[in-house]
Amino acid sequence: MRVLVTGGAGFIGSALVRHLVLDKGYEVLNVDKLTYAATLSSLKQVDSAPSYRFLKADICDGRAISEAFTTFKPDRVMHLAAESHVDRSITGARAFVETNVFGTFNMLECARSYWAGLTQELQSQFRFLHVSTDEVYGSLGEDGLFSETTPYDPSSPYSASKAASDHLAKAWSHTYGMPIVVSNCSNNYGPYHFPEKLVPLVILNALEGKPLPVYGNGANIRDWLFVDDHARALDTIAEKGRVGETYNVGGRNERRNIDVVRRICELMNEFNPAGGQHEELIQFVTDRPGHDVRYAIDATKLEKELGWRAQETFDTGIEKTVRWYLDNDWWWAPLRKGYEGTRLGLLKTGTAP
Repeated sequence: MRVLVTGGAGFIGSALVRHLVLDKGYEVLNVDKLTYAATLSSLKQVDSAPSYRFLKADICDGRAISEAFTTFKPDRVMHLAAESHVDRSITGARAFVETNVFGTFNMLECARSYWAGLTQELQSQFRFLHVSTDEVYGSLGEDGLFSETTPYDPSSPYSASKAASDHLAKAWSHTYGMPIVVSNCSNNYGPYHFPEKLVPLVILNALEGKPLPVYGNGANIRDWLFVDDHARALDTIAEKGRVGETYNVGGRNERRNIDVVRRICELMNEFNPAGGQHEELIQFVTDRPGHDVRYAIDATKLEKELGWRAQETFDTGIEKTVRWYLDNDWWWAPLRKGYEGTRLGLLKTGTAP
């Protein structure tokens, strides 16, 4: 099995690549532009494997992507490459539109050209998995869950760009008959997570005795999904998912942001007692503009139809994550030098994004 993965040097992408190479024994071509949140050090376990290769390329570059299809001849495409940080999208939306919308268009067109040249048998076996987010659905109230039929209602430039890319993928499936499947996931956490995201930011700031910023009053709720569970889900969807369908991936682990931060503090108190009582570092800060109140995924379709189950609860997964960061400063320390935990996504008066 030959799998072309875009964004494989990012957080979720690198977990997927490690799973495909180490656990499944697949041949993998990782296509990544290596922007700020991508690092090849996340692929240290596979970089010398004969079944793994890397191509530095922008998914917006039609010539480079077409050549990748022609030379690698993939059986599957798993498209994860995207600008993904909501705060950065607030002050720099253009990059999100260019990468997430035009980049996805370019991937679909290059895949369509390649797919059209395959034999009928290979065409039927080919799959294109477009990987997206639950943020395209907008915000939930106190009750209910996002399902695959929930209407789209994106709130941020990031989620709007991902919603657009989802619609492109589904349109290419309906219009051209391409074997495309779409997935939408809840908040991921785990090892190799870029230090500006909530979980690693809190762990590392706590380790260094720095403030632990919590937006608003910390009551915003997310469904937390351990990244290795997500990687397994993506492989399952690409292998067994029905063409033209959407599958939601969630951990069934809803937590308020403040409760996530407090749990990390409890673990840091246990694993790093010299740091004192880490919850004393919590600081409530001005909320993110347009901050969605609650996300929660109904993963019933994926669980019942394809047989996937999350293996980690939030408690087991967050403990593994904290321990990993404490044991692997070789990975995060160089990245931390470029991003020291400063606030992103704040709009200045009189300026436009």
